[in-house]
Amino acid sequence: MNRILVTGGAGFIGSNFVRLVLAEQQDCFIVNVDKLTYAGNLENLEGFLDNKNHIFVKADICDGKTIEQLIDKYQIETIINFAAESHVDRSIQEPKVFIETNVTGTLTLLEAARDKKIARFIQISTDEVYGELGPTGKFTEQTPLSPNSPYSASKTAADLLVKAFGHTWGLQFNITRCSNNYGPYQFPEKMIPLMINNALNDKPLPVYGDGLNVRDWIHVEDHCRAIWKVLTDAKPGEIFNIGSSNEKTNLEVVKTILDAVGKPHSLITFVKDRPGHDRRYAIDSTKINTQLGWKAETNFQEGIKRTIEWYLQNKKWLAGVTSGQYQKYYQQMYSNR
Repeated sequence: MNRILVTGGAGFIGSNFVRLVLAEQQDCFIVNVDKLTYAGNLENLEGFLDNKNHIFVKADICDGKTIEQLIDKYQIETIINFAAESHVDRSIQEPKVFIETNVTGTLTLLEAARDKKIARFIQISTDEVYGELGPTGKFTEQTPLSPNSPYSASKTAADLLVKAFGHTWGLQFNITRCSNNYGPYQFPEKMIPLMINNALNDKPLPVYGDGLNVRDWIHVEDHCRAIWKVLTDAKPGEIFNIGSSNEKTNLEVVKTILDAVGKPHSLITFVKDRPGHDRRYAIDSTKINTQLGWKAETNFQEGIKRTIEWYLQNKKWLAGVTSGQYQKYYQQMYSNR
């Protein structure tokens, strides 16, 4: 049985990965570690918390003693690190938090992996480590790292630490760098669920700048299947870009959401742009396509339709995560823009 320590497994991508693996892989045991910050939610794991092959532990990845105890107690073979502060806007407000979790937390996990002789360490990274593209071209695994935000700088530092542990101590690792995810259980500070929530409540949809920033969108299930492919089929030491060639401007995405829920485009409100807002990202997934035989299966029109339907069917979940502190954050972010 493959015994996996998943960090950040109550967050958006992590919980989707846990759900997918527990549903489809009977020979996997998952120890799920999450600090349960604002973006971590046990409701994301509904139906799987009591699964015989899953145990949840509330813990901070910066707590090395607890991580080592869990590795020993559950005979962990693999660590997959999803845990991260991930919202660029928050990193501009509070960069120190991102260094603590994304850099110090990753270092703590790496030290535990080295000392406990973990068989494989998989770092879940982002295409934002590459910086910004012009109007043409795509990021490859050979693209120089050139982060432009505190968030992407912290993820770049973490990636380099992973590579350093591989080079210095022989840690068996892989790094995955994915484009923008969307799908169920995504906290609505991120663009797609934020816009869905506002549209459903007839609130203005705040679009940064001119709305023409371009992102490559991938459904979270496709991303999770790619990570599984890396875990099971990739050679150690390899880095893989994961994307689905679904480039859309932010404005296109927002209009698609409004059309899908039958709301007028007049709800779009252009607001002051984010400082240092990267203009365009695009991922070249040729390496994972050819080496591991993975490709994204969900086109954007179908994926966004399924995503909107999920939020419509889970209004209680959405109301729960957008109450209280979220309202304070939303006002802070958008009231003066």
